Amino acid sequence: MKTIVSLVLASLILATIALGSGAYNMAATEKHWGITEKIIEWVRDSSIEARAKDLQVPALDGEELLAGGAEHYSAMCTICHLAPGLEPTELSIGLYPQAPIFHQREPINDPAKRLEHAREYFWVIKNGLKMTAMPAWGLSHDDNAIWGMVAFILKMSQMTPEQYENLVNSAKNQAHDHQDSDHGHSH
Repeated sequence: MKTIVSLVLASLILATIALGSGAYNMAATEKHWGITEKIIEWVRDSSIEARAKDLQVPALDGEELLAGGAEHYSAMCTICHLAPGLEPTELSIGLYPQAPIFHQREPINDPAKRLEHAREYFWVIKNGLKMTAMPAWGLSHDDNAIWGMVAFILKMSQMTPEQYENLVNSAKNQAHDHQDSDHGHSH
């Protein structure tokens, strides 16, 4: 037993010295060691799943919710996550890990998987992710706005550039119409 404890302690001391010496390269241009990547993915996925599993998902098919999500996504997310027809940006190219490209993903047709993804997307958008450049939008946006982004992200799978532009332009027009009616103006 003493031998095992001594080996573990010695390994921890050696690892601390090696990591503290700068042996581990933190540059975004250098991939993680394979074991490091697996551990980070496991911790991240477990953390998101544990915190998102009890979230109540509202109806995500409302036109106004989707339009708000399209407008927010277009304004805040395309620089990293891109959009149909948009080439990689200088920022998206330099991210490590790379941000998911939602419009290139396969549609999620299984209702249970769709709910699971909706919960996880909501939690990540609201809380952000450490060491990924994913901001915590919940600090500046209410839950309804975040659910709108979730609804839009789920709809983006295999979306064409024309469909994307139509939805974003429609959202901008709806927002403009709401602003005018709120202030008693008309066109």
